[in-house]
Amino acid sequence: MHLRRVSAALGLFIALGFPVMAHAGQTIDKIRTRGELVCGVSQGSAGLSLPDSNGRWSGLDVDYCKAVAAAVLGDGEKVRFVPLSSAQRFAVLQNGEIDILSRNTTWTSTRDASLGLAFVGTIFYDGQAFLVPKKLGVTRARQLDGATVCVQPGTVNEQNLVDYFTANNLKFKSVVIESLPELEAAFYAGRCDVYLSDASTLSASRAARAPKIDDFLILPERITKSPLSPVVRADDPQWFAITRWTLNLLIEAEELGVTSRNVEQQKASKDPAVQRLLGVAPGIGKAFGLDETWGARVIAAVGNYGEIFDRNLGPGTKLGLDRGLNALWSKGGLLYAPPFQ
Repeated sequence: MHLRRVSAALGLFIALGFPVMAHAGQTIDKIRTRGELVCGVSQGSAGLSLPDSNGRWSGLDVDYCKAVAAAVLGDGEKVRFVPLSSAQRFAVLQNGEIDILSRNTTWTSTRDASLGLAFVGTIFYDGQAFLVPKKLGVTRARQLDGATVCVQPGTVNEQNLVDYFTANNLKFKSVVIESLPELEAAFYAGRCDVYLSDASTLSASRAARAPKIDDFLILPERITKSPLSPVVRADDPQWFAITRWTLNLLIEAEELGVTSRNVEQQKASKDPAVQRLLGVAPGIGKAFGLDETWGARVIAAVGNYGEIFDRNLGPGTKLGLDRGLNALWSKGGLLYAPPFQ
């Protein structure tokens, strides 16, 4: 009976596309031996991953890595952040130089099937857009015929740029710059008419780097869907499960009303779902190779998804983003966590 169960489990991992390893927990073992989580982030995108003058990182992607560190190391501050360009990010993860990539990365079919990597789940629903100077006199994307467009290589933005202009019979010239700071400097210096990226990245750029915010406009069109997801190597099912369910936990905590401020009081809740989430009722720790209270520890460290969003991207920040598609499913958005059972 035991052998049949093992065979069935191995078959499931193979069917899901995970290579089977002799020791499924090698990633978490390395992290615990090292004493820190190594997280790949952007080269600087306000609201997502950006260092301050003291080198301290903040943002949605940053807080997610802190949540994972709290789950596996017991301390959300035990993270080393590695800034990566779009062209570098996948190779660095594949080579094992980082444990997780949390860098505004779009989940696509080709990336999912060909890189030997696993996308954890959508942490932010976004879409590509165009940022233009108002003096250009453009208010809609179809007015961009003949424009010069700044874009990073190694991103889906390059292909989306070609697709959009081809589909709409428009001409363009691309200015391809790998370094994000250099690309943004080129745009604001007038080397190109348009900056193409995810709307969140453009909002961050305008808020942090535009000489005058009101002189620049994000056009209303979103030319593609862009679900952003953290990424791990697809060779460790246990690590994939921990990273995926840490994200789910942040979403579930918001739906259940568990916050960084009330997490200790919520341990007295009679709601079975809250009891399971916080480890009062055992069950969600052992399967991941974690202790039962890892969920409570994560929420205490970074808060729930709503707290993280509001702190980094919400109306009270320079970006001033509404939740939109990133609201809970019960509030008109797309965020939904499978049950913790």
